[in-house]
Amino acid sequence: MPEQIPSAHGQPEDSMHTATTDLWAITATYNEADSLPELAKGILALPEELGRPPKLLIVDDNSPDGTGAIADRLAAEHPEAFGALHRPGKMGYASAHQLGIDYALDHGARTVITMDADLSHDPARIPAMLEKLQEADVVVGSRYVPGGGTVNWGANRKILSRTAGALVRLVSGLRVADPTGGFRAYRAPILEAAKFRQVQQEGYAFLSELLFRCMRAGGTIAEVPIVFVDRRFGRSKLSKRIIFEAIGHLFTLAWRRMTGWRP
Repeated sequence: MPEQIPSAHGQPEDSMHTATTDLWAITATYNEADSLPELAKGILALPEELGRPPKLLIVDDNSPDGTGAIADRLAAEHPEAFGALHRPGKMGYASAHQLGIDYALDHGARTVITMDADLSHDPARIPAMLEKLQEADVVVGSRYVPGGGTVNWGANRKILSRTAGALVRLVSGLRVADPTGGFRAYRAPILEAAKFRQVQQEGYAFLSELLFRCMRAGGTIAEVPIVFVDRRFGRSKLSKRIIFEAIGHLFTLAWRRMTGWRP
């Protein structure tokens, strides 16, 4: 009977094989069975540049398409490169990342990468992000710095993304071209200083909130270019509820900036 790991939500999680590493990557999954094997190939190709793979921790929300079983198989076949946590249902992007980051830090992570599982974030950019992290506390894989871009996005999606980023910069004071991008590398101390466990946003507002907290905690933020490729499989998880939450979060950021809030 496998050991049970309590989650941030009090639910049991399946145990995993663990190997000593200070470099972890976190990805949250729900119905990513088509994409996850390709992402795994990209992770396993990294040792040629890094000397070792990051440990990719897959936090699955009981995907009905079998994503969790694929995660378990990867963890069994390559315990040095993959781990899996399982939650009882679809509990959300933000809490999945909080759980994953918390687990990684508890298991010795000194650097934590966050990335999507739908192949929009290319693992091949991780070495460049880690190199840049030598001079910053957070590195954002940016679509909107020279050399970055998007593929297979329609005009509406581009306008929404650009507008969201501009509004976040305006109200928060963040000097980041892509403050809503989720492909990031963090040093462990800045995550603790930002008190990431206290973030209450449930959707993608989690990204701007955590970056704002890192800045207000005194962290330095840098960017490297990435090309964001829209998902090849499945459907986008962006919903009206997530958009409305992000709009409401803008007012929170503006108020905190005006009042000199610190995490």
